[in-house]
Amino acid sequence: MEKTLNPLDNIRIVLVGTLYTGNVGSSCRAMANMGIRHLRLAAPNLQNSWDEGERLAVHATDIMAAREEFPSLAEAVADSIAVVGTTAREGLYRQHVKSPRELAPEIVSLASQGPVSIVFGREDKGLLNEEIAQCTHLLRIPVSEGYTSINLSQAVLIACYEVFASSGSYVPPHEKAPPAPQAQKAQLVKNWGEMLCEIGFMKSEQTAHFMQGFQRVFSRGVYTKDDAALMLGVARQAMWKARQTTSPGPQL
Repeated sequence: MEKTLNPLDNIRIVLVGTLYTGNVGSSCRAMANMGIRHLRLAAPNLQNSWDEGERLAVHATDIMAAREEFPSLAEAVADSIAVVGTTAREGLYRQHVKSPRELAPEIVSLASQGPVSIVFGREDKGLLNEEIAQCTHLLRIPVSEGYTSINLSQAVLIACYEVFASSGSYVPPHEKAPPAPQAQKAQLVKNWGEMLCEIGFMKSEQTAHFMQGFQRVFSRGVYTKDDAALMLGVARQAMWKARQTTSPGPQL
């Protein structure tokens, strides 16, 4: 039986003119977190040794070791059917940007058909205009206007996360037990009402009033201050009742 292609296998992270191996290593770790494993360096301009990169890659050193290096961006993306450039700068040819969340579904769709490169520029300058011109799509990460600079590996993580989330690769955990039927919920409310009367939390004539509050808690959980106060009151009364029951009687 032929194995179905995972679109994430067709994603290439391309770092252009990267200066620091630590950013490469941190990017590898971000990629590994999101199931993306193909790294390419285009015209790297590394200023330090790979020791820092290996240290920051943590358990993703295999991605770093398997990296491919190219003398130019054009050669790094030559086999891609789409090239997504990341940019924080404004400009005439940078106006058709989309956020990672907006663009991620299209990236996943394209990756199901062939290789897609997501390109990140230099730590100090980003992508140059001539490199932007080689991109088929542009991506900009929304940030506060007060501080727009994002570390390279953080940008890689954000972009990879949105692609990973859009790919449907993550299946969230779910409750093993089925939802409670209404009859069981009604029995719960009835038994709680009897128990609350038994421990002296309320009188039988107050049952209808108090149990409306407990039904709300049972249906949505402890959410408001009133909900928490109600449940704390039960706990205090139950502890008081337990102490009365277990305390020794008078000495004869």
